[in-house]
Amino acid sequence: MEEAVVKVEHLSHRYSVQWAIKDINFEIKQKGTLGLLGSNGAGKSTTMNIICGVLNQTEGEVYINGISLREHPVEAKKHIGFLPQKPPLYPDLTVDEYLTHCALMRLVDKRQVKAAVDKAKARCGITHFSRRLIKNLSGGYQQRVGIAQAIVHNPKFVILDEPTNGLDPNQIIEVRHLIKEIAEDHSVMLSTHILPEVQATCDTIEMIEKGRVVFSGTIGDFNNYMEPNTFIVSMTTPPSIETLSAIPGITHVEHITDTRFRMRFSSGQEITKKMIELSVANEWHLHEIILERDSLDAVFAQLSGKNILI
Repeated sequence: MEEAVVKVEHLSHRYSVQWAIKDINFEIKQKGTLGLLGSNGAGKSTTMNIICGVLNQTEGEVYINGISLREHPVEAKKHIGFLPQKPPLYPDLTVDEYLTHCALMRLVDKRQVKAAVDKAKARCGITHFSRRLIKNLSGGYQQRVGIAQAIVHNPKFVILDEPTNGLDPNQIIEVRHLIKEIAEDHSVMLSTHILPEVQATCDTIEMIEKGRVVFSGTIGDFNNYMEPNTFIVSMTTPPSIETLSAIPGITHVEHITDTRFRMRFSSGQEITKKMIELSVANEWHLHEIILERDSLDAVFAQLSGKNILI
């Protein structure tokens, strides 16, 4: 069985009398990306700060590569790379100067610093900017420099906090691709409240709401959590929207084209069978029917409202 790089056991934290998180448990394996998902105020930042070693928990344990973060913080942190939401860049340094500084801070052997910096630059696609001042880089390349500092010491575990925040669409795609590449050799935790970010980059999800885990599973489990409640039909000779709306179990009909409709139905209905029967009986000539699942946003909303441990 693959050993976990990160183990979070019964993690709880209290500010004054208020519990920010309560009894959080999960593991992160050797490779791949875990999405730490939660709305603002859900307890996501508290959880991440404890795992990074920035905050001491009230209860529970965090193990990084088998080392207790509470009992041996320095040793445990050697295996952690961290990119905060706002990268800790020095704009008046060149890329080489900055990454060399970061490598030394991360206790990389002085004889290995240049090789470590070169490897991080190559991985992040910034080698050609080695002598460029960081302030003269675009936002997307500054983010790449931020990611490079998080992996320059080749940590087992990399934490990325909102890594595409403030980037344009093209830069977002580039950074997502980079995250996937890093996850091939490292355990990555991506902290975000943006659902498409998780869908595009993560293998598993831990969703926190009101201080508790409300979902734990793969991205496939998350996408499939809700049952289909809409379908798209194509008919050569369709009836009116009024006729379709009057079908028992149909709650809404949307006109897409002259022959194509999106139809929402209530749960517990054998609606596809009913549509086929009605099409044959009324010669609507149904030639396509596609079930649609709820969007990730709908899943997020439902899980947030439940506030139960799954």
